[in-house]
Amino acid sequence: MPSHSCKQLLVMTKKKKIRLEFPIKASPSMLYNYISTPSGLSQWFSDDVDIYNNFYKFKWGNDEQVAEVLRKTSNKAIKFKWRDTPDEEFFEFEIVQDELTDDVALVITDFVDANDEKNASQLWDSQIHELKMNIGA
Repeated sequence: MPSHSCKQLLVMTKKKKIRLEFPIKASPSMLYNYISTPSGLSQWFSDDVDIYNNFYKFKWGNDEQVAEVLRKTSNKAIKFKWRDTPDEEFFEFEIVQDELTDDVALVITDFVDANDEKNASQLWDSQIHELKMNIGA
């Protein structure tokens, strides 16, 4: 096998960074509880969430994934890295508030397969719909 094949494989498996912004009618502190606490996340993001040290264990049915918290800024953002992904890949929930209008938005940064961007966006749309239903927004 030629040596350049491994490099090509790495390029093919590299994921695309996406940023999605969703307006949310909620205060930053309320929204932060939904993106950073086990009880908040289990209402819209996964079936159940446990925290131990700096790791969150997310459960969906019989599946579970562990993510490390890379950064946490109170009432502003939380950034995670799945345990089994490359160091440069992460997902982040960031709360952005417009200074003039006070409108609040949740900005999600994620890494997805380039050929699966549409499905990933639809999944996030569905998750955010669930979040808005729980918040009452």
